[in-house]
Amino acid sequence: MVQVTTGGAHDNSNYALDKLRELIHARGFGEDGRLPTERALSEALNVGRRAVRRALEVLEAEGLIWRRQGSGTFVGERPEPFADRLEDIVAGTDFMEIMEVRLRIEPQLAQLAAMRAKPAEIARMRDLANKIIESTDADARELWDGALHRQIAQSAGNQLFLSIFDVVNRVRQDEAWQAIRERARISGNTVSVSLIQHMDIIDAIEARDPARAGEAMRQHLLMLQERLIRATSLEHDHADTSDEAPFSEAS
Repeated sequence: MVQVTTGGAHDNSNYALDKLRELIHARGFGEDGRLPTERALSEALNVGRRAVRRALEVLEAEGLIWRRQGSGTFVGERPEPFADRLEDIVAGTDFMEIMEVRLRIEPQLAQLAAMRAKPAEIARMRDLANKIIESTDADARELWDGALHRQIAQSAGNQLFLSIFDVVNRVRQDEAWQAIRERARISGNTVSVSLIQHMDIIDAIEARDPARAGEAMRQHLLMLQERLIRATSLEHDHADTSDEAPFSEAS
């Protein structure tokens, strides 16, 4: 809570800057870190609005505050713009969109990994692939599967590609996505098939064969896409049958 300063008004920017710094360090603002308006700060600190405005400009340049047009001024560093939208992206993305993106970037990542992966990274890939088959529940399988695919992406040695992959991987962590993945595994018995495909991808990477690694990854993802479509189609068919059941009983 900002306390009103008594005494004569100041029109000194340094005075305003000192007072605002004191309030920031003392966490004298609300839980959301939002600062009062320039007018409110001017009245509370008993300084001119021009002095407040100049002091805020300095604090922003120092990274102590940040401003969002239409929302106000906040204490702390400006968050990454993309981070603000990540939850919206997760909520607004379906599994077909995820697979479309994965089919376009992960074969390329596998190709790059075949050219750049270090022996220790390849050994880690094999260990992660075995962790998937050893897992006894859906949560663990999804965890190790994501870790394997991320290791391949990381071994590609392209930071921008890795950042894009991490966004897609974040969508995969959504509970609804995991539930669909598990239904696809059960309906298609894909756990053992996935292990063989994962090993094919890793073998190609170890053999330094980019074309083979990319194609092996593409075939793996196409199989997953087909299983996902089949699992969701069966679910819709079951829902339609359930909706029709009361009418059948009544006839």
